[in-house]
Amino acid sequence: MNKRPLILIANDDGYEAKGIRSLVDMLRDMGDLLVCAPDSGRSGFSCAFSATTPLILTRRDNMGEGITVYSCNGTPVDCVKLAYDQFCSEREPDLIIGGINHGDNSTVNAHYSGTMGVALEGCMKYIPSIAFSLCDFHADADFEPLRPYIRMLVKKALEEGMPRGICWNVNFPLAPTFKGLRICRMTMGKWVNEVVTQRHPRGHNIHWMVGHYRNDEPDAEDTDQWALNNGYVALTPTTLDLTAYGYMDELQRMLG
Repeated sequence: MNKRPLILIANDDGYEAKGIRSLVDMLRDMGDLLVCAPDSGRSGFSCAFSATTPLILTRRDNMGEGITVYSCNGTPVDCVKLAYDQFCSEREPDLIIGGINHGDNSTVNAHYSGTMGVALEGCMKYIPSIAFSLCDFHADADFEPLRPYIRMLVKKALEEGMPRGICWNVNFPLAPTFKGLRICRMTMGKWVNEVVTQRHPRGHNIHWMVGHYRNDEPDAEDTDQWALNNGYVALTPTTLDLTAYGYMDELQRMLG
């Protein structure tokens, strides 16, 4: 029996992104790493999977000796599903990780994130899962300050596991050092001014999805946005079950 844990890694920035390569470097001594990631960027794909597009797995060898790497022409969730089906029939992953993402996946961004899609897919398979993100969209972002926190959190997840139906959404502020780790709830906020419309030279309108995030509770100190804005690593335990349990009795009274 192989005593080393098996860690399945995917992302939404593509298999060549610096974030996923940095993550592999941080974890290569902590287990057997199976990487399956999109062949190019798939940001914003959330939990989408390909129902009509044939999928192709391509073997890659760009992350060092002993690391199994594949790319896929599908979504981040496609990558997890394919890797799980094709390579894990005899050995289930001990941990599934999405990231490290180039960009913030705190607050409502978690609903759009392909990085979180990876973690949620693992969660749906009852496998402990983590999404790691850094608040830096640059392709050459510096991920080295994250190393001790990522190694600590992965070690804890492997040793302690997670309750069924719960995964971790971990976001790092853009800073050379961090004040510590805070367990947070998701901030209530929304994206505003999301569409920029321009006139195409051929006479029709084109629309760009952009926007600005508005924090609707900036003074609340128990949120992921407060933690990030104040130099802390934000860990938000995220549930797969979306049921609004606190509203069920009221809804029953309302509807009789």
